[in-house]
Amino acid sequence: MHFPLQTQQPEQRCRPMTSTVSEIEEVIPDEDSDRTTLLNGEPLRRRVSGNLRVDEGPRRIFRQQSFGRDIGHAAAETYLITGLSFKLLRYLGVGYRWMTKLLALTCYAMLLMPGFLQVAYSYFFSKQVRRSIVYGDQPRNRLDLYLPSNNDGLKPVVVFVTGGAWIIGYKAWGSLLGMQLAERDIIVACLDYRNFPQGTISDMVTDASQGISFVCNHISAFGGDPNRIYLMGQSAGAHIAACALLDQATKESKGESISWRVSQIKAYFGLSGGYNLYNLVDHFHNRGLYRSIFLSIMEGEESFKKFSPEVRLKDPIVGKAATLLPPIILFHGSSDYSIPCDESKTFTDALQAVGAKAELVLYSGKTHTDLFLQDPLRGGKDELFDDIVSVIHAEDNDALTKDSLAPPRKRLVPELLLKLAREVSPF
Repeated sequence: MHFPLQTQQPEQRCRPMTSTVSEIEEVIPDEDSDRTTLLNGEPLRRRVSGNLRVDEGPRRIFRQQSFGRDIGHAAAETYLITGLSFKLLRYLGVGYRWMTKLLALTCYAMLLMPGFLQVAYSYFFSKQVRRSIVYGDQPRNRLDLYLPSNNDGLKPVVVFVTGGAWIIGYKAWGSLLGMQLAERDIIVACLDYRNFPQGTISDMVTDASQGISFVCNHISAFGGDPNRIYLMGQSAGAHIAACALLDQATKESKGESISWRVSQIKAYFGLSGGYNLYNLVDHFHNRGLYRSIFLSIMEGEESFKKFSPEVRLKDPIVGKAATLLPPIILFHGSSDYSIPCDESKTFTDALQAVGAKAELVLYSGKTHTDLFLQDPLRGGKDELFDDIVSVIHAEDNDALTKDSLAPPRKRLVPELLLKLAREVSPF
Protein backbone atom coordinates (compact mmCIF):
# COMPACT_ATOMS: atom_id res chain seq x y z
CA MET A 1 0.00 0.00 0.00
CA HIS A 2 1.37 3.41 -0.98
CA PHE A 3 0.93 6.54 1.08
CA PRO A 4 1.96 10.08 0.05
CA LEU A 5 4.46 10.48 2.83
CA GLN A 6 7.05 12.77 1.34
CA THR A 7 5.91 16.34 1.74
CA GLN A 8 7.54 19.59 0.84
CA GLN A 9 9.07 21.39 3.79
CA PRO A 10 6.95 24.40 4.76
CA GLU A 11 8.47 27.84 4.48
CA GLN A 12 7.79 28.62 8.10
CA ARG A 13 7.93 25.81 10.61
CA CYS A 14 6.65 25.92 14.13
CA ARG A 15 9.68 25.62 16.38
CA PRO A 16 9.65 23.46 19.53
CA MET A 17 9.65 25.40 22.76
CA THR A 18 13.22 25.37 24.00
CA SER A 19 13.10 28.45 26.17
CA THR A 20 13.06 28.22 29.93
CA VAL A 21 9.84 27.36 31.68
CA SER A 22 9.67 30.83 33.16
CA GLU A 23 8.34 31.99 29.78
CA ILE A 24 5.48 29.47 29.72
CA GLU A 25 2.11 29.73 31.41
CA GLU A 26 0.73 26.56 32.94
CA VAL A 27 -2.95 25.71 33.24
CA ILE A 28 -3.64 24.03 36.57
CA PRO A 29 -6.81 22.58 38.09
CA ASP A 30 -8.71 23.77 41.11
CA GLU A 31 -8.22 21.88 44.37
CA ASP A 32 -11.90 20.90 44.38
CA SER A 33 -12.42 20.29 40.69
CA ASP A 34 -10.72 18.37 37.94
CA ARG A 35 -11.80 20.99 35.43
CA THR A 36 -9.35 23.70 34.51
CA THR A 37 -12.02 26.40 34.34
CA LEU A 38 -12.10 28.34 37.55
CA LEU A 39 -12.88 31.94 38.41
CA ASN A 40 -15.68 33.34 36.23
CA GLY A 41 -15.10 30.59 33.69
CA GLU A 42 -11.48 31.64 33.13
CA PRO A 43 -8.60 29.15 33.42
CA LEU A 44 -6.33 29.68 36.39
CA ARG A 45 -2.78 30.29 35.17
CA ARG A 46 0.54 30.67 36.86
CA ARG A 47 4.07 31.38 35.76
CA VAL A 48 6.74 28.94 36.76
CA SER A 49 10.29 29.91 37.50
CA GLY A 50 13.31 27.70 37.15
CA ASN A 51 15.70 26.42 34.54
CA LEU A 52 13.95 23.21 33.51
CA ARG A 53 13.62 23.10 29.73
CA VAL A 54 10.44 21.93 28.08
CA ASP A 55 12.21 19.89 25.41
CA GLU A 56 13.58 17.55 28.07
CA GLY A 57 10.27 15.67 28.14
CA PRO A 58 6.53 16.11 28.72
CA ARG A 59 5.77 18.67 31.41
CA ARG A 60 3.93 17.43 34.46
CA ILE A 61 1.53 20.33 34.19
CA PHE A 62 -1.24 18.87 36.27
CA ARG A 63 -0.93 17.89 39.89
CA GLN A 64 -1.84 14.33 40.77
CA GLN A 65 -5.60 14.05 40.86
CA SER A 66 -7.12 12.57 43.97
CA PHE A 67 -9.25 9.45 43.89
CA GLY A 68 -12.24 11.50 45.03
CA ARG A 69 -11.92 13.94 42.15
CA ASP A 70 -11.65 11.04 39.69
CA ILE A 71 -14.89 9.57 41.04
CA GLY A 72 -16.54 12.96 40.78
CA HIS A 73 -15.33 13.36 37.23
CA ALA A 74 -16.63 9.91 36.30
CA ALA A 75 -20.05 10.80 37.70
CA ALA A 76 -20.10 14.11 35.81
CA GLU A 77 -19.08 12.44 32.55
CA THR A 78 -21.72 9.74 32.97
CA TYR A 79 -24.35 12.42 33.56
CA LEU A 80 -23.26 14.29 30.42
CA ILE A 81 -23.30 11.15 28.26
CA THR A 82 -26.76 10.21 29.55
CA GLY A 83 -27.97 13.71 28.77
CA LEU A 84 -26.56 13.52 25.25
CA SER A 85 -28.34 10.21 24.67
CA PHE A 86 -31.72 11.57 25.77
CA LYS A 87 -31.13 14.70 23.71
CA LEU A 88 -30.60 12.55 20.63
CA LEU A 89 -33.80 10.62 21.29
CA ARG A 90 -35.75 13.85 21.83
CA TYR A 91 -34.75 15.17 18.44
CA LEU A 92 -35.15 11.89 16.59
CA GLY A 93 -38.53 11.10 18.08
CA VAL A 94 -39.84 7.86 19.57
CA GLY A 95 -41.52 6.26 16.59
CA TYR A 96 -41.31 2.60 15.71
CA ARG A 97 -38.10 3.05 13.73
CA TRP A 98 -36.26 4.67 16.57
CA MET A 99 -37.63 2.39 19.24
CA THR A 100 -36.17 -0.47 17.20
CA LYS A 101 -32.84 1.33 16.80
CA LEU A 102 -32.72 2.12 20.51
CA LEU A 103 -33.23 -1.54 21.37
CA ALA A 104 -30.50 -2.53 18.90
CA LEU A 105 -28.16 0.12 20.32
CA THR A 106 -28.77 -1.14 23.87
CA CYS A 107 -27.96 -4.71 22.84
CA TYR A 108 -24.90 -3.53 20.93
CA ALA A 109 -23.55 -1.62 23.93
CA MET A 110 -24.19 -4.51 26.31
CA LEU A 111 -22.32 -6.95 24.09
CA LEU A 112 -19.29 -4.65 23.96
CA MET A 113 -19.51 -3.68 27.63
CA PRO A 114 -16.50 -5.80 28.74
CA GLY A 115 -14.29 -3.68 26.53
CA PHE A 116 -16.01 -0.38 27.33
CA LEU A 117 -15.50 -0.91 31.07
CA GLN A 118 -11.77 -1.55 30.67
CA VAL A 119 -11.35 1.55 28.50
CA ALA A 120 -13.43 3.66 30.91
CA TYR A 121 -11.30 2.57 33.87
CA SER A 122 -8.10 3.58 32.09
CA TYR A 123 -9.66 6.85 30.93
CA PHE A 124 -10.58 7.93 34.44
CA PHE A 125 -7.60 6.60 36.39
CA SER A 126 -4.58 6.39 34.07
CA LYS A 127 -1.76 8.82 34.83
CA GLN A 128 -1.14 9.12 31.10
CA VAL A 129 -4.52 10.76 30.42
CA ARG A 130 -4.92 14.51 30.97
CA ARG A 131 -8.63 15.23 30.87
CA SER A 132 -10.60 18.37 30.11
CA ILE A 133 -7.83 20.82 29.23
CA VAL A 134 -9.40 24.16 28.30
CA TYR A 135 -8.65 25.35 24.76
CA GLY A 136 -11.30 28.09 24.37
CA ASP A 137 -13.95 30.11 26.13
CA GLN A 138 -17.06 28.40 24.75
CA PRO A 139 -18.98 25.57 26.43
CA ARG A 140 -17.26 22.22 25.89
CA ASN A 141 -14.06 23.80 24.57
CA ARG A 142 -12.10 21.02 26.24
CA LEU A 143 -9.67 18.38 25.07
CA ASP A 144 -8.18 15.18 26.48
CA LEU A 145 -4.49 14.34 26.04
CA TYR A 146 -3.18 10.78 25.87
CA LEU A 147 0.54 10.78 26.61
CA PRO A 148 3.12 8.03 26.03
CA SER A 149 4.73 6.60 29.16
CA ASN A 150 8.30 7.48 28.16
CA ASN A 151 9.81 10.96 27.95
CA ASP A 152 12.57 10.43 25.38
CA GLY A 153 12.24 13.33 22.97
CA LEU A 154 9.36 15.14 21.32
CA LYS A 155 6.51 12.91 20.11
CA PRO A 156 4.33 13.04 17.00
CA VAL A 157 0.79 14.26 17.70
CA VAL A 158 -2.65 13.29 16.41
CA VAL A 159 -5.48 15.81 16.83
CA PHE A 160 -8.66 13.74 16.78
CA VAL A 161 -12.19 15.06 16.19
CA THR A 162 -14.77 12.49 17.27
CA GLY A 163 -18.00 11.59 15.51
CA GLY A 164 -21.54 11.41 16.87
CA ALA A 165 -23.98 12.53 14.15
CA TRP A 166 -23.25 16.19 15.07
CA ILE A 167 -25.53 15.62 18.09
CA ILE A 168 -23.74 13.32 20.56
CA GLY A 169 -20.08 13.88 19.70
CA TYR A 170 -17.86 13.66 22.78
CA LYS A 171 -14.11 13.68 23.35
CA ALA A 172 -14.12 10.43 25.36
CA TRP A 173 -15.30 8.55 22.26
CA GLY A 174 -11.67 8.70 21.13
CA SER A 175 -10.24 7.16 24.30
CA LEU A 176 -9.61 3.69 22.81
CA LEU A 177 -7.77 5.17 19.84
CA GLY A 178 -5.88 7.57 22.11
CA MET A 179 -4.66 4.89 24.47
CA GLN A 180 -3.59 2.53 21.71
CA LEU A 181 -1.69 5.21 19.77
CA ALA A 182 -0.03 6.40 23.01
CA GLU A 183 1.37 2.88 23.37
CA ARG A 184 3.22 3.55 20.10
CA ASP A 185 4.77 6.80 21.40
CA ILE A 186 2.18 9.04 19.75
CA ILE A 187 0.41 11.83 21.66
CA VAL A 188 -3.32 12.09 20.95
CA ALA A 189 -5.46 15.17 21.59
CA CYS A 190 -9.19 14.38 21.47
CA LEU A 191 -11.24 17.53 20.96
CA ASP A 192 -14.67 18.20 22.41
CA TYR A 193 -16.92 20.68 20.64
CA ARG A 194 -20.42 22.09 20.85
CA ASN A 195 -23.08 19.71 19.54
CA PHE A 196 -26.54 20.47 18.19
CA PRO A 197 -28.66 22.14 19.58
CA GLN A 198 -26.00 23.84 21.73
CA GLY A 199 -24.38 24.87 18.46
CA THR A 200 -24.77 24.40 14.72
CA ILE A 201 -22.20 23.35 12.15
CA SER A 202 -20.42 26.72 12.01
CA ASP A 203 -19.91 26.56 15.79
CA MET A 204 -18.55 23.03 15.52
CA VAL A 205 -16.06 24.01 12.81
CA THR A 206 -14.99 27.07 14.82
CA ASP A 207 -14.45 24.95 17.93
CA ALA A 208 -12.44 22.37 16.00
CA SER A 209 -10.24 25.04 14.45
CA GLN A 210 -9.64 26.63 17.85
CA GLY A 211 -8.71 23.25 19.33
CA ILE A 212 -6.27 22.59 16.48
CA SER A 213 -4.77 26.03 17.07
CA PHE A 214 -4.27 25.25 20.77
CA VAL A 215 -2.45 22.03 19.95
CA CYS A 216 -0.27 23.65 17.28
CA ASN A 217 0.78 26.44 19.63
CA HIS A 218 1.05 24.61 22.97
CA ILE A 219 1.68 20.90 22.43
CA SER A 220 5.46 21.23 22.94
CA ALA A 221 4.72 21.99 26.61
CA PHE A 222 3.33 18.46 26.84
CA GLY A 223 6.21 16.80 25.01
CA GLY A 224 4.67 16.97 21.53
CA ASP A 225 6.51 17.88 18.35
CA PRO A 226 4.79 20.94 16.76
CA ASN A 227 6.31 19.97 13.41
CA ARG A 228 4.71 16.51 13.42
CA ILE A 229 1.01 17.14 13.93
CA TYR A 230 -1.61 14.98 12.19
CA LEU A 231 -5.30 15.84 11.96
CA MET A 232 -7.86 13.05 12.09
CA GLY A 233 -11.65 12.88 12.22
CA GLN A 234 -14.16 10.05 12.32
CA SER A 235 -17.66 10.10 10.81
CA ALA A 236 -19.20 13.53 11.59
CA GLY A 237 -15.83 14.49 13.07
CA ALA A 238 -14.16 13.79 9.72
CA HIS A 239 -16.59 16.20 8.08
CA ILE A 240 -16.00 18.89 10.72
CA ALA A 241 -12.21 18.51 10.58
CA ALA A 242 -12.20 18.65 6.76
CA CYS A 243 -14.27 21.86 6.86
CA ALA A 244 -11.86 23.40 9.39
CA LEU A 245 -8.81 22.42 7.34
CA LEU A 246 -10.23 23.77 4.07
CA ASP A 247 -11.34 26.99 5.79
CA GLN A 248 -7.82 27.47 7.13
CA ALA A 249 -6.23 26.91 3.72
CA THR A 250 -8.62 29.43 2.16
CA LYS A 251 -7.85 32.04 4.82
CA GLU A 252 -4.12 31.57 4.31
CA SER A 253 -4.42 31.93 0.54
CA LYS A 254 -6.27 35.22 1.03
CA GLY A 255 -3.68 36.52 3.49
CA GLU A 256 -6.15 36.71 6.38
CA SER A 257 -5.07 36.70 10.03
CA ILE A 258 -4.65 33.16 11.35
CA SER A 259 -3.63 31.49 14.62
CA TRP A 260 -2.25 28.27 13.08
CA ARG A 261 -0.93 27.25 9.68
CA VAL A 262 -1.98 24.41 7.41
CA SER A 263 1.72 23.69 6.91
CA GLN A 264 1.88 22.59 10.56
CA ILE A 265 -0.35 19.60 9.68
CA LYS A 266 1.71 16.73 8.26
CA ALA A 267 -1.33 14.80 6.99
CA TYR A 268 -5.11 14.58 7.35
CA PHE A 269 -6.78 11.22 8.08
CA GLY A 270 -10.51 11.07 7.31
CA LEU A 271 -12.21 7.96 8.71
CA SER A 272 -15.69 7.04 7.43
CA GLY A 273 -16.54 10.68 6.74
CA GLY A 274 -19.14 12.48 4.63
CA TYR A 275 -18.03 15.44 2.53
CA ASN A 276 -21.02 16.34 0.33
CA LEU A 277 -24.16 17.33 2.23
CA TYR A 278 -26.30 17.37 -0.91
CA ASN A 279 -25.76 13.61 -1.26
CA LEU A 280 -26.27 12.86 2.43
CA VAL A 281 -29.49 14.67 3.37
CA ASP A 282 -31.83 12.07 1.84
CA HIS A 283 -29.62 9.17 2.90
CA PHE A 284 -29.69 10.30 6.53
CA HIS A 285 -33.44 10.97 6.38
CA ASN A 286 -34.05 7.40 5.31
CA ARG A 287 -31.89 6.15 8.17
CA GLY A 288 -33.69 8.22 10.82
CA LEU A 289 -31.75 11.49 10.98
CA TYR A 290 -34.71 13.39 9.60
CA ARG A 291 -34.36 16.14 7.02
CA SER A 292 -35.71 18.87 9.32
CA ILE A 293 -33.14 18.07 12.00
CA PHE A 294 -30.29 17.78 9.51
CA LEU A 295 -31.21 21.14 7.96
CA SER A 296 -31.21 22.73 11.42
CA ILE A 297 -27.77 21.29 12.21
CA MET A 298 -26.35 22.49 8.87
CA GLU A 299 -28.01 25.94 9.07
CA GLY A 300 -30.37 25.33 6.17
CA GLU A 301 -29.93 23.99 2.67
CA GLU A 302 -28.48 27.33 1.58
CA SER A 303 -25.40 26.48 3.70
CA PHE A 304 -24.80 23.06 2.12
CA LYS A 305 -22.23 24.44 -0.31
CA LYS A 306 -20.30 26.21 2.45
CA PHE A 307 -20.07 23.05 4.56
CA SER A 308 -19.54 20.51 1.77
CA PRO A 309 -15.76 20.30 1.26
CA GLU A 310 -16.17 18.33 -1.96
CA VAL A 311 -18.46 20.99 -3.46
CA ARG A 312 -16.36 23.92 -2.24
CA LEU A 313 -13.38 22.67 -4.23
CA LYS A 314 -15.23 23.68 -7.41
CA ASP A 315 -14.87 27.33 -6.38
CA PRO A 316 -11.71 28.59 -8.16
CA ILE A 317 -10.55 30.45 -5.04
CA VAL A 318 -10.96 27.40 -2.82
CA GLY A 319 -9.53 25.10 -5.47
CA LYS A 320 -6.39 27.23 -5.63
CA ALA A 321 -6.13 27.20 -1.83
CA ALA A 322 -6.35 23.38 -1.86
CA THR A 323 -2.75 23.25 -3.08
CA LEU A 324 -1.78 24.33 0.46
CA LEU A 325 -3.40 21.25 1.97
CA PRO A 326 -1.26 18.48 3.48
CA PRO A 327 -1.44 14.92 2.12
CA ILE A 328 -4.96 13.63 2.67
CA ILE A 329 -5.70 9.95 3.28
CA LEU A 330 -9.34 8.88 3.43
CA PHE A 331 -10.17 5.55 5.08
CA HIS A 332 -13.55 3.88 4.59
CA GLY A 333 -15.20 0.48 4.89
CA SER A 334 -16.81 -0.87 1.73
CA SER A 335 -19.83 -2.12 3.75
CA ASP A 336 -20.42 1.17 5.58
CA TYR A 337 -24.17 1.87 5.44
CA SER A 338 -24.19 4.83 7.83
CA ILE A 339 -22.06 6.93 5.45
CA PRO A 340 -21.50 5.24 2.08
CA CYS A 341 -17.90 4.79 0.97
CA ASP A 342 -18.75 6.74 -2.20
CA GLU A 343 -18.42 9.87 -0.04
CA SER A 344 -14.70 9.24 0.36
CA LYS A 345 -14.29 8.13 -3.28
CA THR A 346 -15.76 11.28 -4.79
CA PHE A 347 -13.97 13.56 -2.33
CA THR A 348 -10.67 11.94 -3.23
CA ASP A 349 -11.37 12.52 -6.92
CA ALA A 350 -12.29 16.16 -6.27
CA LEU A 351 -9.09 16.75 -4.29
CA GLN A 352 -6.91 15.17 -6.95
CA ALA A 353 -8.64 17.24 -9.64
CA VAL A 354 -7.42 20.49 -8.02
CA GLY A 355 -3.89 19.24 -7.47
CA ALA A 356 -4.12 18.19 -3.82
CA LYS A 357 -2.35 15.03 -2.64
CA ALA A 358 -5.13 12.61 -1.79
CA GLU A 359 -5.43 8.85 -1.47
CA LEU A 360 -8.33 6.52 -0.70
CA VAL A 361 -7.91 3.34 1.35
CA LEU A 362 -10.93 1.02 1.25
CA TYR A 363 -11.32 -1.89 3.65
CA SER A 364 -13.31 -4.69 2.11
CA GLY A 365 -16.39 -5.75 4.05
CA LYS A 366 -15.85 -3.30 6.92
CA THR A 367 -18.81 -1.41 8.39
CA HIS A 368 -19.05 2.02 10.02
CA THR A 369 -18.21 0.61 13.45
CA ASP A 370 -15.85 -2.23 12.47
CA LEU A 371 -12.93 0.12 11.83
CA PHE A 372 -13.42 2.30 14.90
CA LEU A 373 -14.78 -0.11 17.53
CA GLN A 374 -14.94 -3.83 16.83
CA ASP A 375 -11.49 -4.17 15.27
CA PRO A 376 -9.65 -2.21 18.01
CA LEU A 377 -11.55 -4.14 20.72
CA ARG A 378 -10.53 -7.39 19.03
CA GLY A 379 -6.85 -6.66 19.64
CA GLY A 380 -4.03 -8.21 17.66
CA LYS A 381 -3.46 -6.99 14.11
CA ASP A 382 -5.64 -4.11 12.92
CA GLU A 383 -5.24 -2.87 9.34
CA LEU A 384 -6.43 0.68 9.99
CA PHE A 385 -4.28 1.09 13.10
CA ASP A 386 -1.21 -0.25 11.33
CA ASP A 387 -1.81 2.01 8.32
CA ILE A 388 -2.10 5.13 10.49
CA VAL A 389 0.99 4.30 12.55
CA SER A 390 3.02 3.51 9.43
CA VAL A 391 2.28 6.97 8.02
CA ILE A 392 3.11 8.77 11.28
CA HIS A 393 6.37 6.85 11.80
CA ALA A 394 7.36 6.73 8.11
CA GLU A 395 10.36 9.03 8.58
CA ASP A 396 11.46 7.59 11.93
CA ASN A 397 13.43 4.36 11.50
CA ASP A 398 13.77 3.80 15.25
CA ALA A 399 10.01 4.06 15.70
CA LEU A 400 9.41 1.69 12.80
CA THR A 401 11.75 -0.84 14.39
CA LYS A 402 9.88 -0.55 17.70
CA ASP A 403 6.57 -1.00 15.86
CA SER A 404 7.80 -4.21 14.26
CA LEU A 405 8.75 -5.57 17.69
CA ALA A 406 5.63 -4.36 19.53
CA PRO A 407 3.59 -7.15 21.17
CA PRO A 408 0.09 -7.86 19.82
CA ARG A 409 -2.51 -5.53 21.24
CA LYS A 410 -4.65 -6.94 24.02
CA ARG A 411 -8.06 -8.38 23.18
CA LEU A 412 -10.75 -6.56 25.17
CA VAL A 413 -13.91 -8.40 24.05
CA PRO A 414 -14.41 -12.12 23.23
CA GLU A 415 -14.85 -12.87 19.54
CA LEU A 416 -18.37 -14.26 19.97
CA LEU A 417 -19.59 -11.01 21.52
CA LEU A 418 -17.93 -8.98 18.75
CA LYS A 419 -19.66 -11.02 16.06
CA LEU A 420 -23.03 -10.71 17.80
CA ALA A 421 -22.51 -6.96 18.23
CA ARG A 422 -21.81 -6.58 14.52
CA GLU A 423 -25.07 -8.34 13.71
CA VAL A 424 -27.24 -6.13 15.97
CA SER A 425 -25.44 -2.83 15.34
CA PRO A 426 -27.90 -0.07 14.39
CA PHE A 427 -25.18 1.87 12.56
